[in-house]
Amino acid sequence: MLKVRVIPTLLWKKLGLVKGVGFDSWRRVGPALPAVKVYNQREVDELIFVDVLAHQGPDDLDFECIEECGRDCFVPLTVGGGVYRIEQVQKLLRAGADKVCVNTAAYTNPGLLSEIAKRYGTQCVVASIDVRQDVFHGGWQCFSHAGKQSTDRNAVSWAREVEDRGAGEILMTSIERDGTFQGYDLELIQAVVRAVNIPVIASGGAGSYQHMVDAVKQSGAAAVAAASMFHFTEQTPAGAKAALQAAGIPVRRNYTENVGV
Repeated sequence: MLKVRVIPTLLWKKLGLVKGVGFDSWRRVGPALPAVKVYNQREVDELIFVDVLAHQGPDDLDFECIEECGRDCFVPLTVGGGVYRIEQVQKLLRAGADKVCVNTAAYTNPGLLSEIAKRYGTQCVVASIDVRQDVFHGGWQCFSHAGKQSTDRNAVSWAREVEDRGAGEILMTSIERDGTFQGYDLELIQAVVRAVNIPVIASGGAGSYQHMVDAVKQSGAAAVAAASMFHFTEQTPAGAKAALQAAGIPVRRNYTENVGV
């Protein structure tokens, strides 16, 4: 079994980090750079940085902020939100991103995933899939535009398609669980893990170390992501790794392991 990654998620809105519930009711957390510097010291494997408003307008990404964070980020950094064009990907990589996370644009231009994978490699492409339960047809329905617009696509079939298009991993988020501390949607994660051959990152709802253990042991997640759990409780990435390891799950426990020393 590959070592499971613990990944804090930083949600960016205009001039600072925020916490949401169900992709709404945003609460300000603070500036991004201090959070990046703190996480550098806390045994995280990666960071995910998402601009939650970038999908709304034609304004380009805040490359200046990303570059500032990238200079002080010593773990792999995934950046998402408002990625629509291959030219933006090149700028993000130059600004310090190691991977790009694509959500909304993939539904209208799925070829973008293939284009990024072809030019920069599948390891650079993270397909973000935000879903709600489909009460009429069963399963889960994908939503774009930060969870605001239904795409009428089934989560499992879309996961297979993004893999075929070149995504190297999937960030799977339950909108209904987001920010609730109630735990990941284990059934959702398991269904997607079984459908694809690429790593699936569990996201949306983590509130305890046990939730992370369950996502890996019960659902097969390759990584666990959390925002509110790390920002608003005393639980830490190091504590999460200790709990995962105690449950028999292999993790990286220090920076030298991250860089392969």
